[in-house]
Amino acid sequence: MGKNINITLDGPSGSGKTTIAKSLASRLGYVYVDTGAMYRGVAWYMFSQGIAVDDEAGVVASLSGLKLELKLNNGEQKVIVNGTDITGQIRTPEISMGASTVSKIKDVRLKMVSMQRDIASSCDSIFDGRDMGSFVLPDADFKFYLTADVDERAKRRYLELKLKGMEVALEEVKTDMIKRDEQDSQRAFAPLVVPQGAFVIDTTNLTIDEVENMIIQKIKK
Repeated sequence: MGKNINITLDGPSGSGKTTIAKSLASRLGYVYVDTGAMYRGVAWYMFSQGIAVDDEAGVVASLSGLKLELKLNNGEQKVIVNGTDITGQIRTPEISMGASTVSKIKDVRLKMVSMQRDIASSCDSIFDGRDMGSFVLPDADFKFYLTADVDERAKRRYLELKLKGMEVALEEVKTDMIKRDEQDSQRAFAPLVVPQGAFVIDTTNLTIDEVENMIIQKIKK
């Protein structure tokens, strides 16, 4: 049996990594893993239990009661927490910031990383996140880092939220995004960085197809 192929896409919010990762997984026939959704699931669970996501002791004590699963349904990844499908509830600004905050806690990251590595060892897969190529899968076969101008990233996220019927202001989205960028890149454990050996792509002025084709060409080489 041959070795499974793993591809990582890291980068800040709104850089396009989730859209690209999904498209690539479909094109290549790989399993797509949205690791950010896992941390959103943890944040959702803590909120549901009345536990502040910055209460490290409270969060760590509650982890044993959390059963988080990723399931594929018609090609779409579903996030299941203790038997409940919460996929449609974890894309709010509050959950986004909660995920960033709770992800700073080492015990949380180690629990998620263990799940992610198990998936990587079991199948050809594409992971998107913020520490995939630098910490979770440093020996991944192909590593990419997507970035974009913060105004463009905020606009993308704003339009995404509007399509979901959420009432948000563009400036509010941008402010939250900048705060999350700082929090993710400055956390002490497994921060957001450009992974060693990663191919960096600035997606600001590129279409989805252009970015995807750049990645495919890089893999072929």
